[in-house]
Amino acid sequence: MPEKFPRLTVDAVILKNNSIILVKRKNPPFEDMWALPGGFVEYGETVENAILREVKEETGLDVKIDRIVGVYSDPDRDPRGHTVSICFLCHPIGGKLIANTDTKDAKKFNLSELPRLAFDHEKIISDALKIISPRYSHQP
Repeated sequence: MPEKFPRLTVDAVILKNNSIILVKRKNPPFEDMWALPGGFVEYGETVENAILREVKEETGLDVKIDRIVGVYSDPDRDPRGHTVSICFLCHPIGGKLIANTDTKDAKKFNLSELPRLAFDHEKIISDALKIISPRYSHQP
């Protein structure tokens, strides 16, 4: 039996003022749900290049990475199988917000009015907000 290994993914928490960029998923799992932009790291690609590529593909935005929010590795975080995500805090530096590739929509949401999110993205956002400001110590 072949060995199984986790797959590596990246997610972006893109904040500007009191808003965050989310994408509506086009494909399963969590089709039609809102999520952080992100996806699988390609073979030979750095995680930093992967997040820049994924954000551009899914939102049309160019971003600058500010820091790592954390690494999320719960084996049950993705129904497709064990994935490990490196999540980055980013801010937009260019481009135009538009749905692209595997997204149905890309939209800016007020942090106080977030929709229900796919995967463990509520926890990731909560962790990112704790990093940037203690006043965000509650779950979004």
